[in-house]
Amino acid sequence: MTEQPNASVTARRMMLGARLRRLREERGFSRADAGYTIRASESKMSRLELGKVSFKERDVADLLVYYGVTDPDERKAVLDLLREANRPAWWREYEDVLPDWFQDYIGLEQAATRIRTYETHFVPGLLQTDAYSRATIASLLPTPSPQDIDRAVALRAARKQLLNRAGSPHVWAVLDEAALRRPVGGDQVRRDQLEHLLKLADQPHVTIQVLPTSRYVHASGGGAFTLLRFAEPDLPDVVYVEHLLGALYIDKPDHVVRYTEVMDRLCVECLTPAKTKDFVLELLAEH
Repeated sequence: MTEQPNASVTARRMMLGARLRRLREERGFSRADAGYTIRASESKMSRLELGKVSFKERDVADLLVYYGVTDPDERKAVLDLLREANRPAWWREYEDVLPDWFQDYIGLEQAATRIRTYETHFVPGLLQTDAYSRATIASLLPTPSPQDIDRAVALRAARKQLLNRAGSPHVWAVLDEAALRRPVGGDQVRRDQLEHLLKLADQPHVTIQVLPTSRYVHASGGGAFTLLRFAEPDLPDVVYVEHLLGALYIDKPDHVVRYTEVMDRLCVECLTPAKTKDFVLELLAEH
């Protein structure tokens, strides 16, 4: 497997789009003007600047000329970023079991410096044991083939490697109590998963809190979501919300602020990390 750099190709694509947008705005050009230069519609220019589509080197070179970027070092920096953004990502080898709408999430996950997630039904993928992952994936409808289950478990295991690398992100997970009580995979799988959470909670870059069912909090509207933050100044915070047939990527500042407020409220209502460990130990003692 190829090396997984801190700044993923997805993040680099977003960084490149943000840099091109900034250059355009500094010159006072409209998206329509810039698009005409590279034979692209205004909507395509919008997608390029948001990093939602790949770039052609010729188009970027033409835009740099149009924006009056003549300094060789600045041009080289932008074109080097372009080549990095177009480099195939390591997770492309799992395309057979990877939905199109989830590819960007993996790229953002790999680039994030902080991942805050609220989960209502299952332990988050980054915190799962392989056996727990296998049980959740096997429960999907339509039921995947044994080969696809193996591949999907391998993909999730590869994602989890970011917890062990230098400069790993701070993962802060809020779990509904029901997610821990649900007998995913049977008693032994559930028990091993609870023990795994205790080990993860001892790591300085992992924070786990449980929201007891005895505490009623409607702030989230009942849905799971994930907040991702990045070190690069050109990358805004992103909220990821998954649904049955796809996902939403939310980066409008006022919407991100609302989700952040909800996450903060959930964390206040949860058991503290220390009391969460005690709670997990109590769950283990029940069986």
